[in-house]
Amino acid sequence: MDFWTKFLNNFNQSFVVGDRWLLYVKGLGITLLVTALALVLGIILGVLVAVIRSAHDQQQLGKVNPVLSILNIICKIYVTIIRGTPMMVQLLIMYMVIFASSRNMVGVAMLAFGINSGAYASEIIRGGIMAVDSGQMEAGRSLGFNYPYTMRLIILPQAIKMILPALGNELITLLKETSIVTVIGLRDLTKVALLIQGITYLAFLPLLAIALVYLAFVMLLTWLFGKLERRLRVSER
Repeated sequence: MDFWTKFLNNFNQSFVVGDRWLLYVKGLGITLLVTALALVLGIILGVLVAVIRSAHDQQQLGKVNPVLSILNIICKIYVTIIRGTPMMVQLLIMYMVIFASSRNMVGVAMLAFGINSGAYASEIIRGGIMAVDSGQMEAGRSLGFNYPYTMRLIILPQAIKMILPALGNELITLLKETSIVTVIGLRDLTKVALLIQGITYLAFLPLLAIALVYLAFVMLLTWLFGKLERRLRVSER
């Protein structure tokens, strides 16, 4: 009975008193918002960088486009810097240096995570594009489509089917990595748990609760991507 009495008291302090459960809900909303916005930005950047780099790599010998070469160098520098530095350092630079006068922490976090995710997504997407048979591009061009049209209608749809599992893993990683926004003071799910732990001096239940929430969303995303992957495989038949 002493154990259950203590457990119920800790539960009450961590979630019930002062409607503290609402703080978790608001924190979850911030976490999902940052993840969703960063995902959109990351996919846009990833596709642009992947298309530029794959177009450069697919150029014929002796027919090198100088503008494409410059863009390719910029993209390679971007990918190298982002993949070679810690996410937390990038977030701190974005918040304390680049946007030091801004207090829009959600916007700063979205940009930081979106730019970071874009570098990783670009390599995933580029790998998918390069894996599509080169004859597909030639077939599209022979039908009179220009390069962007062929890429959008023929190449990318085939590439997405191959890279879907890797993109799913990138989304899951992005969701979990957003927990480091606590370093800039953004009240996401992790920050809320730390704040309540600081008030109640009870760490177990708040941290266990957010761990279970993250786990539940990861399992949900895994299931959704698995179902989507199976549906795409069926559509190929």
